Amino acid sequence: MVGLDEAGRGPLAGPVLAAAVSVNPKRVLKLSRLLKEVNDSKKLSALKREKLFKEITKHPAIQWGLGKVSEKTIDRINIFKASQLAMKKALKQIKKPDFLILDGNFRIPYPLPQKPIIKADQKVFSCAAASIIAKVARDRIMDGLSKKYPRYSFKKHKGYPTKLHFKELLKHGPSKIHRKSFGPVKACKIR
Repeated sequence: MVGLDEAGRGPLAGPVLAAAVSVNPKRVLKLSRLLKEVNDSKKLSALKREKLFKEITKHPAIQWGLGKVSEKTIDRINIFKASQLAMKKALKQIKKPDFLILDGNFRIPYPLPQKPIIKADQKVFSCAAASIIAKVARDRIMDGLSKKYPRYSFKKHKGYPTKLHFKELLKHGPSKIHRKSFGPVKACKIR
């Protein structure tokens, strides 16, 4: 069984990432402490997410994959299809998946049985772990892009539509990594 979740559907800039996590059922007892701590990434502090990311990605009972889709592809195919594509890319890194649990109320075009569960990242360990991997990986990318595009303060808001981000968009116009197909970005044309 593989749990899937994504990070970055709502931002106005940067890529969308998805993670796939599978737990070896024969080694699940070795996860007892992690089973108590891992939760939906949105319910954890950045510090806690980083700590858990390191533990999850190095744990011998956990197999994981990460998929990334750029803002250019998001603009070309739309954010929903881009999220599905990121999940398919993450799944390619999992050996012999046989069943998928997706966080949300949708399925992906993939030839395996699937169960979508709303708030699976709060109910299913593998989906919660996937949410942490995707969120931490995306935050790290946006921190790096903050250095390349310092006028946009991506390190502070990670590309999400905050007051600060809107202020920067209005002042500077969209950068190369903004999602040009998103309404708020379209409204902030370069002067």
